Amino acid sequence: MNSSLPMLNRVDPYRTQILTSTDMPQFISEVDATCDMVKGQREREILERIRKLAERCAEAASLELHLQGD
Repeated sequence: MNSSLPMLNRVDPYRTQILTSTDMPQFISEVDATCDMVKGQREREILERIRKLAERCAEAASLELHLQGD
């Protein structure tokens, strides 16, 4: 991924990245910033769903958000 946002820039499309509840404030912030930049409604809807998952993860320390690569 080519992003100026530090956490999203570290996402590798070929590897899985696991984020914990402590990662969520920054992750949510970067998802919001990305949502503000996208123009397509479909992309915006996907980012909104990801944000909702991130919010759930932020609320429960036992949850993780897995970003699955190929």
